[in-house]
Amino acid sequence: MPRIVWLLVAARAINRLGAFSLPFLTVLISTDFGASATTAGLLSAAFGLATIPSRLAGGHLAARLGRRRTIVLGLTGCALAQVGIAVADSLAAVAVFAVLLGLAFELYEPPSQGMIADAVGPADRVRAYGLLNAALAAGGTGAGLIAAALGRWDLRWLFVADALTCLACAVTLRFALPADRPGRGSAGHAGLPEPVHPWRDRALRALFASGTVFALVSLQITMALPLTLAHRGLRPSDAGLLFSASAVTIVAAQPALRLRRLAALPDSTALALGHALMAAGLAGYAPASGLPAFLAATVVWSLGDLLVLGRILGVVAELAPPGGADRYLAAYGVSWGIATVAAPITATQVLEHAGVTALWSGTAAVCLTLAAGQLLVVGPLIGAAGRPGAVPA
Repeated sequence: MPRIVWLLVAARAINRLGAFSLPFLTVLISTDFGASATTAGLLSAAFGLATIPSRLAGGHLAARLGRRRTIVLGLTGCALAQVGIAVADSLAAVAVFAVLLGLAFELYEPPSQGMIADAVGPADRVRAYGLLNAALAAGGTGAGLIAAALGRWDLRWLFVADALTCLACAVTLRFALPADRPGRGSAGHAGLPEPVHPWRDRALRALFASGTVFALVSLQITMALPLTLAHRGLRPSDAGLLFSASAVTIVAAQPALRLRRLAALPDSTALALGHALMAAGLAGYAPASGLPAFLAATVVWSLGDLLVLGRILGVVAELAPPGGADRYLAAYGVSWGIATVAAPITATQVLEHAGVTALWSGTAAVCLTLAAGQLLVVGPLIGAAGRPGAVPA
């Protein structure tokens, strides 16, 4: 892997190590300001909504201002918003800074993902994005431990610590990344040969649709797993152990992405396999009653998650025209913003009205539908676009 890939992966891990404050935003709103659960949920949803234009702005600014400037701007904006939340003395101030945090939160992603796409060839993108996913998983494991320590002291210090990691990343990348070239496109080309319009690409729209459902499933796991454990008579806090097991699985299984037989799979086949593994794992949650059963199911769906996240960003980058990777990755990434808003609603409503078994059986069925869609719909569209690694139409 080129140096710039390792640099971005390391920075992402450090940044993720500090990203433990967001799950406690609703707790802070409820405890420090006496807000109702409904109000706290609405403010969290407002943050999620703000991440949607943030992702699109990240792709636009990367093309206009340059990738390094956009990355530094996003990280610095996150740090300032986090400090604002930490020192806020009213619910209105917290709401303003939460929205500002959302607007800065996703600026980092399109330019960093675009840099990786340009730094490696198509054959190495699966490994490169797999490393990025592993960095997020590893950082998330440490983040939970730090949150447990600081959270016992004062929840506001979680936001201060998060701000410090954002600033550390901003300063490091400001001096370590290549300088932006004035008057040139974000990918180093002498301007874009023509305007980039991601939403006109049928293949990208199909990937976006399936990606939104995948993101919804991923975030539902985060939201619903602690509640599921409580319904089954286990401690909700044991979900932290399961999430750590997921992270360890994703990191430990990275070498599998380099296996010749797996790497040679067409993109649509690899994505379908990933969704099928997720279906198998999530189906295991439906009858599970003890922690060992939940642990085994977690390992299985985590392997599927590894396959999907390691492959999908490379597919999106290959769809983009020269110089358009930032815009394409930004457009695709909006799927996570939509899922951030929808997941808390779908997870809690299905769990409340249908129960644990129906929630996880239904989620597994959704993953199987995604697997079929990759082979029957997405693959042919990518093939029609003349992209490599696609299933022929």
